[in-house]
Amino acid sequence: METNSLDSIYRKYVKDIFRYLRSLCRDEHAAEVLLQETFYRAYLHLDDCKEDKIKPWLFRVAYHAFIDYMRKESRSSVYGTDYFQRLADRDTPETAVLRQEIWTEIGKVVAGLPDNQRHAILLYDFHQLSYQEAADIMGIRLSHFKILLFRARQKLREYEEWRNPDERGF
Repeated sequence: METNSLDSIYRKYVKDIFRYLRSLCRDEHAAEVLLQETFYRAYLHLDDCKEDKIKPWLFRVAYHAFIDYMRKESRSSVYGTDYFQRLADRDTPETAVLRQEIWTEIGKVVAGLPDNQRHAILLYDFHQLSYQEAADIMGIRLSHFKILLFRARQKLREYEEWRNPDERGF
């Protein structure tokens, strides 16, 4: 890959990859270690990557680094609520607190999803990868990925309905 140096790829995708890893392991130090491992592996295999597929390829490398890390550490991942970006400057303090509470609650609900469903939500809805890119990163068929995403969203809707019974007319 001649047109994209590792340095330019790193600068372009480091924040996305770090957020993704942090959301998987909920440990900033572990996410930093995994980020280094991801870009080390990327350096080793950069010539194997097609230019138009860099982002999904990096996410796949990060996902596999995370899986390897979890096997070594033998502990389960928990979705980190710190994943969400800081609030816009124009928000009032009250709005910022309310929005943060909502994001924290959403993070807790997403953390309760099975691992594959949580990964599907993270890759597609939060990191805005295509269905195919996310399925490739997870190493599953596209149809299976769509089922996982549907079930995850269904569980989130069920939680929302349970949380807000007044909206159902009770």
